[in-house]
Amino acid sequence: QVRLVESGGGSVQSGGSLTLSCEGSGVPLDSFIIGWFRQAPGKEREGLTCINKEGDFYYKDSVKGRFTLSRNSAKATVDLVMNRLKPDDTAVYYCYAKHIIFSQTYWGQGTQVTVSS
Repeated sequence: QVRLVESGGGSVQSGGSLTLSCEGSGVPLDSFIIGWFRQAPGKEREGLTCINKEGDFYYKDSVKGRFTLSRNSAKATVDLVMNRLKPDDTAVYYCYAKHIIFSQTYWGQGTQVTVSS
C-alpha cells in the first residue's frame, strides 16, 4: 500500500523560504519517480521537480535555482526547499510517486503554500 503524506506548508512573505516534506510508505526508491506538483487557483496542476532512481533531478524553469529537491532514503522522505518565494508560487503543493514500469501514480493530500507581497 502506497501512502504519501506532505507537511510544511504555510504562509510566508515574498522573498521568504519554506521547506515541504513528503513522507512515503510502500514506495521503494528504486521503483518510483518521486517529486512535486502544484496547483494554483484556476490553473492546471503543473510539475515542478522530480528525482528518478538513479538520483537524476528535473526542475521546471520557473523554479530552477530557487527550489531544491532532496531525498532522504533512511527516513523515506523527499524534501522540497523553496527559497526566494514569490506571490506566483501560491498554490497547493502535492507530492507524487510514479511507478517506473507500470506508470501508476500516487498522490499525497496536498499542502497549502501562500506567499504574500
